[in-house]
Amino acid sequence: MRYPSEILDEIRTRLPVSAVVGRKVRLKKAGREWKGLSPFNAEKTPSFYANDQKGFYHCFSSGRHGDIFKFLMETEGLSFPEAVERLAAEAGVALPKLSREAYEQEDRRKSLHEVMELAAGFFEAQLQGRAGGAARDYLIRRGLSGEVQRGFRIGYASPERFALRDHLAGKGVAAEIMVELGLLVSGEDVAVPYDRFRDRVMFPIADGRGRVVAFGGRAMSADVPAKYLNSPDTPLFNKGRLLYNLHQARKPAHERGTIIAVEGYIDVIAMAMAGFPNAVAPLGTALTEDQLALIWRFADEPILCFDGDRAGRRAAYRAIDLALPSLTAGKSLRFALLPEGQDPDDLLRASGPGAIERVLNGARPLVDLLWARETEAGPLDTPERRAALEQRLRQALGAICDETLRRYYREEIDRRLAPARGFERRSFGRGAEGRGRWSERGERHVAGRPAALTASPLLAKSALFLGGSASSPREAFILSVLAVHPELRHDHVEALAELDLAGRDAAAVRSVLLDCAASGEAADPAVLEARLARAGLAESAAALGARVGPGDRWALDPHADPLRLADALRQAITLHRRARTLHSELRAAERALAEDEGEANLAWLRAVQNQLSSVEGAEADTDELAGREGLRDA
Repeated sequence: MRYPSEILDEIRTRLPVSAVVGRKVRLKKAGREWKGLSPFNAEKTPSFYANDQKGFYHCFSSGRHGDIFKFLMETEGLSFPEAVERLAAEAGVALPKLSREAYEQEDRRKSLHEVMELAAGFFEAQLQGRAGGAARDYLIRRGLSGEVQRGFRIGYASPERFALRDHLAGKGVAAEIMVELGLLVSGEDVAVPYDRFRDRVMFPIADGRGRVVAFGGRAMSADVPAKYLNSPDTPLFNKGRLLYNLHQARKPAHERGTIIAVEGYIDVIAMAMAGFPNAVAPLGTALTEDQLALIWRFADEPILCFDGDRAGRRAAYRAIDLALPSLTAGKSLRFALLPEGQDPDDLLRASGPGAIERVLNGARPLVDLLWARETEAGPLDTPERRAALEQRLRQALGAICDETLRRYYREEIDRRLAPARGFERRSFGRGAEGRGRWSERGERHVAGRPAALTASPLLAKSALFLGGSASSPREAFILSVLAVHPELRHDHVEALAELDLAGRDAAAVRSVLLDCAASGEAADPAVLEARLARAGLAESAAALGARVGPGDRWALDPHADPLRLADALRQAITLHRRARTLHSELRAAERALAEDEGEANLAWLRAVQNQLSSVEGAEADTDELAGREGLRDA
């Protein structure tokens, strides 16, 4: 839900920053401000300041900055609505009532949550009753005491086809609701809907607020097709966007500064029993992009702990490809691989909590796992195989969007490749040793002196040699839309902050947009205009608007269709990220070809050009379609 700026301002007025921050940071008065040790970094000298007059905190050691809502989001992992609701209650500020339609939708969601709670209670009771005897014995054998069972609300679904259906029906729950929530199986070939979960140990899956939204069931019988069965996607549950145990792990994750992702429900419980309550798990699938974003909210370098078998290594390698495009300075992953053939539960029972702690302490950085993956692909005993290794690594590093970070990764990989090449560290695509090295400014050096960089005819018209930093129509579109439509800024503030912008004016305008969003003034166009004018950026903002393509100018209408607008903005941001990554890769390929016009470098350049043409073609198609729709609307 979006909250009016006057409501947010009232909460800020009633709750000084020092009062909210002071619960987690020991503050001392320092003139007009308060100072203390950073809650984000370990330090001995205070670098964290809170200013009640300005309504903001700033941490010089980490660069983090924000208001009381942002502080709760960064230190407790709350969403923005959760932070607003908590602070509004503390400040005694009544939040606006929902519209009738929104109220009805919210009321319906509450009723669905109540049904899921009834189901969870039923399964818990079944586990403790006569029907749950075998399941209780199984859990005890796995080392899960009654206290642990209650803490994770573990239950049992009996083998009967209609046990849960009849129980909920007796509470007045309609069968259609049970089907909608994935509790019953229905379909054209199913005459009477029946219980989805039967003869299974049940693990409730909760959302971030601890409300049950789904279930995972572990089969008691060995001859069923699926050992583990999860709820399907429902109005309350999307398996790719939640993590098992996140509601209980979020607080210890913030307190410990890290979060651990394991593979399954029992693994999470074993980690908690070993003294690591900050563990979560995906829900029956490989880690998704949304789940990765979730765990990054709690730690800059979360630990992914995988089973010590072939499947566990494959899961770790898939996570590498998922993470590479989102890596930034200081934000990465660490990987803890368990001993061969063991999961956390096996290791805990065999060797105790200390063994798990040693595995976690030995977690390896992402670059180590990337290197291991590619070098395990086969022997490196021929020039062709070593060249193939280098090409695979180069392709993998091309996915890193952050250009500075990608350069450091290349330097690290070059260092590891040096023994195979037979010479000391050198960047990808270099020629013979006498051709020298490259400086960070892109100059080629021979004997310590800059050497002239000559272009072949193929490169004569490339961006590498022509230069230029003007904003593209796409980034002009993104910034102009967010300037005209302030209601979109809150939803896209993180994406806006992370955009890799080519134009200096675009970056300056972006900073003003972010300041407006952070100060709660996003909804007032006059405030933005005044801020741009004070910063001397009014003409720059107008120039950006003028660069928006004709087919996209409909989006600059303040009354543009919100759904169409949101879709267009999301697509533009996605295309921009992909294009910037490919442009960076293109520059690297051009440099390599300028140095050594060999077949490998030429093939690399053409491959990147083809990918870039595909992205630009997609944008051109979108622009043409938007233009036709604009004419139709007119």
